[in-house]
This record gives sequence, structure tokens and C-alpha cells, in this order.
Amino acid sequence: MNINSGTNLTKSNLLGTNKLLGLEVNYPVFLISSGLAILFSSLVLIFPESSSVFLSSSRNFVVSRFDTLFTVSMSVFTLIIFFLILSPAGRIKLGGEDSSPEFSFLSWICMLFSAGVGIGMTFYGAAEPLSYYTGIFGTPLNVNPVTEEAQRLAFSATIFHWGINGWSVYAIIGLSLAFFCYNRNLPLTVRSIFYPLLGDKIWGWQGDLIDVIAVLATLFGLATSLGLGAQQAASGLLYLFDIPNTLLSQTLIIIFITAVAIFSVFRGLDKGVKLLSNINIGLAAILLLFVIFAGPTYQILTSYGENLAHYFQDIFRLSSWNRIEDQDWYRDWTIFYWAWWISWSPFVGMFIARISKGRTIREFLTAAMFIPLMFSLIWFSSFGQTAIFQFQEGIGELSKPVGDISLVLFYMLDNLIFPVLTSLFALFILVLFFVTSSDSGSLVINTITSGGSENTPRIQRVIWATIQGLIAIVLLVGGGSYALSAIQAGAISMALPFSFILIAATISLLRGIYIEINFSKKKETANE
Repeated sequence: MNINSGTNLTKSNLLGTNKLLGLEVNYPVFLISSGLAILFSSLVLIFPESSSVFLSSSRNFVVSRFDTLFTVSMSVFTLIIFFLILSPAGRIKLGGEDSSPEFSFLSWICMLFSAGVGIGMTFYGAAEPLSYYTGIFGTPLNVNPVTEEAQRLAFSATIFHWGINGWSVYAIIGLSLAFFCYNRNLPLTVRSIFYPLLGDKIWGWQGDLIDVIAVLATLFGLATSLGLGAQQAASGLLYLFDIPNTLLSQTLIIIFITAVAIFSVFRGLDKGVKLLSNINIGLAAILLLFVIFAGPTYQILTSYGENLAHYFQDIFRLSSWNRIEDQDWYRDWTIFYWAWWISWSPFVGMFIARISKGRTIREFLTAAMFIPLMFSLIWFSSFGQTAIFQFQEGIGELSKPVGDISLVLFYMLDNLIFPVLTSLFALFILVLFFVTSSDSGSLVINTITSGGSENTPRIQRVIWATIQGLIAIVLLVGGGSYALSAIQAGAISMALPFSFILIAATISLLRGIYIEINFSKKKETANE
């Protein structure tokens, strides 16, 4: 099997797109993935109680039997990323030496970041460090809550969950897709990554299976974020306007956001997703600056260096998988996060691959790893330090532990200046992050199910945006009073099969890059 720069592989025609009721799709992937999604939604709506039990049981099975797999995998992915950055492979340009970036560096970073973590950071920005510090849901490494050590680990654990380990998954799958698409002329689908391992088998049922799992993982990963965003938006409406936070209100929020996302995907990448991503990051930066200067500014600014140093000091302890002392916390938080990152990786990975042509591997990986780390450090330190300060000083609703973490952001803003205005502003940002995640995901799923084609009928994007919203709603319905757990269970369950695909993809990527480097050396020798 020869896969090098001298091999002009044009296999897109082997996938092909077929006409189906005016749609251009790859039959097996489109029909199986959409059929399974609709079947799952129907069963949850028909049997909500049984579905809640099933989702809970599946989550418990995965986190109890495969927690070590998730933890070890994330550490290995991170080490491989550092190896690639420092190795000669870093000089390889995605798309060849003559390619140039399609988007400016700033727009590229904005789209990469807003698609990757927007909703989650808004939801957990103040709540996660505060909950670790107070110990209301347990503490990292089982330290005593409301202590200096608890405060240190509150930020170390939060940044650990949102830092380089998590982004290494996005970077691995994104680089793999970009490399095999732009440097090997293979279609932009997950199956293409496996050409060095499977050869022409990727055009058969094996490739279809890989793409179907990628679509389902993406759908459940997005549904998790949509569900979290809907819960926080509903909490904000309750707090600001006394609108009851019920299943109906959360469902209506998802329907509204899905409608806006449909409008965005209808406009396409440049006029829809790119524009909203740039606006989103700009507004988030404004909210961040407001919190920095309206909150305990000195404590916030001095915490950046301390939290970064503590993060690197604590990262090895937090990466341990032998966690008897804090097993419940470890599984409820760290394993959920790793599963969430993995379930999002086909979506975010394909999206950042699509916008990263013309970047070198070193530039791609460095930006994907360290820019989000620094932004996460500043974001969580600013929001978390403000929330913890209010708890320590006995200020407002945060003077006591808060059981509903979706309200923490609004409680925190209520103790700063212009509380109503800033809460509305935060709610608006949440909605925009909601939209950019949904429309980006729709574009990606549409690409996978159409065999890698980027120019398909707009109605296909609309179909997938609608299915995303539907799954988020049915997870809320199926979860009943445990809606959040049901949403998380869906992501964790689908992350398990895709974790094995990620491991194989990493091996395939390393093999492809090794062949590329050797071929380049032989070419240079021949020219001499």
C-alpha cells in the first residue's frame, strides 16, 4: 500500500453521492445514522421511564469499566501531540507547500474556539471552580473543602478538564482529517483517516461503520451541550423574569435555538458560521473584561500566574487513573469530561480541519493546544475567582453552596454592577454559542453523510440541525427529573465506541506522517 505525496489518491468517486429525494447523500451512512437517531428519539418519547433507567445504567457501566481507558488515552494523545510539534513533522504544510490559509489567523482562532467549548465554558465558568472549592459535589483528590488546598485544586482541576488534555483529542482528529484530505486528496470524512491501515476497505462497510459512529457520537455530544445550554438559559429566564424553569421552557428554548441555527447553516460557512463565531468571541471577551474589572480585580489578575503554575504541578496527580480516594468525583467529573471531549471530537475535529488548510502541522497543533489553554486559564480564573470571593465574603446568594450550578453565573453577576444588564448579556452570549455549535455541527454531519462533499443542497444541513435539536429534547424528556444525568449519559455512552476509533486514527496518522517524511527524504536525495 503506497500512500505518499507521489500518490494522487482521488477516491471521492468511490464514495460518490446519490440522489435521494433531492438530497446528495452517501446512502448507507445517511440512512443508517439518521434512522438510528430517529429510532432512538422515538423509543425515548414512547418509553421515557425505561429510557431514563437504560441511560443511567449505560452511563454507570461505561464509567465503571472504561474509566482507565479514557484517562490513559487522553494522556497518550497529549504526549503524541507534543512529539509531533517538536518533530520534523511539524514543518509539513496542510495542503502542500503552495497552499495558503483561507481565513485570517484571528477568524481561524475564533471559529476553532467558539465551535469547541463555548457553551461549556459559559455554563461552568463560575460554577465548576466554586463547586470544587465548596465540595458540594465532592472535591478533587478528596481534599477538605473550603481550604487553601481546595481552592488551589479547584482551579487546577478545572483547567485540567478544559486545557491541553481535552484539546489534544480535537487536535488529533482534526490533524488526521486535514492531513489525509488536503495532503492525500481523500474525501473529508472520518473513514479517510484509516487508509494507511485499511486501504481500499474504507470504501466498503468498514468505512460506513466508522462514519456512522462518528455521526452518532457528534449528535450526542452536541445534544449534551444543547441540553446544558437550555438548562442554563431557562435558569436565567427564571432568575431574571420569573419564567418557570420547566421541561416545556427548556424544550421551547431548544426549538428557538435550532430555528436560529437552521437560518445560520442556510447561509453557509462564510456568511453564517464565520460571522457568528467572530461576534461570539468578541462578546465573550467583553463579558470577561467586565468580570475582571467589576469583580475582585487584584485577586483575579494575581491568580493567573498562580493557577497556571499549580496546573502544571498538579496535572500528573490529576491524570492518575488509580483514584480510590475520590472515585465518585473522578467519574462524575473527569470521566464525563473526557467522554464529552471524545464525543465532540469528530465534529470539532472535522470543523477545524475544514478551516485549517494552509497551516503547518506545528502551527495547527500549537494553536489548537495552547491558545485554548490560555483562554481557559483566564476565563475560569476570572469567573471562578469572583464566585469564590463572593462565597468567602458572604456576598449574596453565593454566600452558601449552590445546588443548581446552572444558576451560579447569574448569582455571581447579581452581586456586580448592572446585574440585570450583564445577566441578559450573558444569556445572549450563551444563545450565540448555542447557535454556533449547532450550525457548525450540522455542516460537519452533512459533510460526513454526503461522502465528504462540501457543496450539497441546503436542506440537508437543515435536516441535521433539526435532528440535533430533537435528540436534545428527547434526552430531556427521557431523563425526567434526572435530565442532566440523562444528557450526560448519552454523550458518555457514544464516546466509548468512538474512543477506539480515535486510538486507531492516531496510529494511522503517525504511519501516514512517517511515510510522508521518508518519501520527502527520498525525493530530496533523488534530486541531488
